[in-house]
Amino acid sequence: MITKEQVIKAQNLWANTVIEIGAVKDDNACKKLAMDFIDNLYFFQIGPVLFKPTMASSQQFRNTKEMALSYFIGGEDAVCNEDAGFAKKPWIDIKFENHNIISDNNGAIAMGNYYFKSNHSNIIKVEYTFGYKPVNGKLKINLHHSSLPYNSDS
Repeated sequence: MITKEQVIKAQNLWANTVIEIGAVKDDNACKKLAMDFIDNLYFFQIGPVLFKPTMASSQQFRNTKEMALSYFIGGEDAVCNEDAGFAKKPWIDIKFENHNIISDNNGAIAMGNYYFKSNHSNIIKVEYTFGYKPVNGKLKINLHHSSLPYNSDS
């Protein structure tokens, strides 16, 4: 059985690595870290991943590792033109607040809000659903859906 603690550990690793990517100033080192991040935390090398990142609108769904990399680091090699590099923003803190975690032997799903704090003290609240599959003793993300909360003023 996948435990709540395993899911929280995977979430903390995700958050800490996104912060680390944003702190790396060398483009080559940043790209390598982002590729390792995707390989280590996402299911792309094993099977399909349902990935709908927060700040994607033209190409909402990212079904390849290359599209995920484009979202996280953007740049002139970005596969998706709208990508500015979400992980390259200067995030200084990311906190997961799980509404619930459902798990069994084959996987886990976590849903809630996570909060991104920039170095300008702005905090962005984002809704998420992450799905996890166990692979060689680690959890890998096979579902990542993030969106900004509904705004009735829009």
